Amino acid sequence: MSTLAVKFDDHAVDVSFTKNALHLVLADGREVSAPLEWFPKLRDATEKNRGNWRLIGNGIGVHWPEIDEDIAVGTIMKGHD
Repeated sequence: MSTLAVKFDDHAVDVSFTKNALHLVLADGREVSAPLEWFPKLRDATEKNRGNWRLIGNGIGVHWPEIDEDIAVGTIMKGHD
């Protein structure tokens, strides 16, 4: 099989944080990260609030209800503008 034929699944299955970054595990096994500086609501949130997340749209995004923040996986895949 050609590597050009491989399709990626940009759907999150897990979310975690380090001191300065948001980390997503995708359905196909890839792991992607973005600096918390990109997301001020998450950067300023408590650890408890960051830990209260749920996947939305079958994993195309993540929602944090306590801070009213939604982030699409595609935003992280694209990078910061």
